[in-house]
Amino acid sequence: MALLHTPPLAAPVQAPDFSLSDPVGRVWTLADCRGAQGTIVMFICNHCPYVQRVADSLAADCAALAPLGVGTVAIMPNDFAAYPEDAPDKMAAFAEQHGFAFPYLVDAGQEVARAYGAVCTPDFFGLDAGGRIVWRGNAAELRSAMEHLATTGTAPEQQTPSMGCSIKWKA
Repeated sequence: MALLHTPPLAAPVQAPDFSLSDPVGRVWTLADCRGAQGTIVMFICNHCPYVQRVADSLAADCAALAPLGVGTVAIMPNDFAAYPEDAPDKMAAFAEQHGFAFPYLVDAGQEVARAYGAVCTPDFFGLDAGGRIVWRGNAAELRSAMEHLATTGTAPEQQTPSMGCSIKWKA
């Protein structure tokens, strides 16, 4: 398990759309998950110790941001055939255990993770109201960054890279 840091965001870019299923088969798109004032797109998995350490606070932070018009979606990008603890049936239990009130989706083909440039779990992308990626940071700054974005329409200058386990890419 390699520790990686996310690269800095060079400039705002339009967030890639997606169509992914949750563990029970419901298909979600980015539009289904967007908030009126911004959106969090996070790449997480069940087995990563970095994700496990922040899972409860992520649920609480995202719940606190929802009334500000911030939508949230979590995407599991790992090769779950090689890492069965990240399989969809285990995702539903993980989401329930940590109180996720947002979709937790399976990126089985890993195309969405690649389109976003995700490199580790957890990896966080903050989208503005127009759907542009304007913030890329870490779990400790997520709530304050998205509160700032929701209330001012601009991303905070502080964007400290996230760190976590490498995404488990298919061979």
